[in-house]
Amino acid sequence: MSRVTVIGAGNVGTIAGMSLAASGRFDEVVLVDNAGGRAAGIALDITHSGPLLGFSTRVRGERTVAEAGASEYVIITAGRARTPGMGRADLVGVNAAIVGDLAAQVAQVSPGAVIVVVTNPVDEMTQHVQAVTGFPTERVIGMAGLLDSARFRALTALEAKVTNEEVSAIALGSHGDEMVLPLSQATIDGRPILDVLDADTVDGLVDRARNSGGEVVGLLGNGSAFVAPGTSAARMVLDMAGGFGRSAVAGETISATVAPSGQYGIDGGYVGLPVRLGPTGVAEIVELDLSDDELTQLRSAAAAIAERVSAM
Repeated sequence: MSRVTVIGAGNVGTIAGMSLAASGRFDEVVLVDNAGGRAAGIALDITHSGPLLGFSTRVRGERTVAEAGASEYVIITAGRARTPGMGRADLVGVNAAIVGDLAAQVAQVSPGAVIVVVTNPVDEMTQHVQAVTGFPTERVIGMAGLLDSARFRALTALEAKVTNEEVSAIALGSHGDEMVLPLSQATIDGRPILDVLDADTVDGLVDRARNSGGEVVGLLGNGSAFVAPGTSAARMVLDMAGGFGRSAVAGETISATVAPSGQYGIDGGYVGLPVRLGPTGVAEIVELDLSDDELTQLRSAAAAIAERVSAM
């Protein structure tokens, strides 16, 4: 039986679980949450949507990781979310304890799983999960760059009055202030982005994408972004598992938080880089032809993440 587990049945976990169930790729989707009957309730709600969306995936909710063993893929979303005025880095202490405990349990019951980390601050939490589990680095991946790329593409498409599919861009670096959006790789309808939009407009779009999570937090007033993050996490799993949808292509290059081994002149630690995913995690770190300035920014982002990890 093919199984994927989502730890944390909050808003992000709910969206991820729904997306995975609706894909029909897995025999079973398991939601895990220690808050009473929440996971079971969300699982039942998703199950009720099956006849409407045309899927028959078994979805169940449990209170412990032990009840979700032998999973091929595990998404960790559990942890404290941001509130207005709070940065991702403010969550390090509390979420490191939560995520570390959960990761240790996953290693016991699903020792062959690929783990996708969503909990913020995701760059630091991904490295923490790898250290706790001892899994090979290619089997512990953070979800950040795919989301940041999608945010920039969506905002740019609105500005340029084109479809999302006509915008190509990839966000690298950290999930935060050190996000790097290499304009050398960004196009609109196949044309360099700066041939279509002026530099000030593009700079504004990059800044807005970088701060989009905080923008959503401010608008909601209570809670943080969950639709795009949950969808992004599910998309990464489906890329690996072969459940490709309209916007997912086998072997497509996406951005994820991974551990380089010399690529881009970065060795060790975790940082957002272009990758191709395979059934067992990171199949390849793709080396793009970045400008000198973009490469410097990327290396600076990696150094900043490493400094924060060392301070944990």
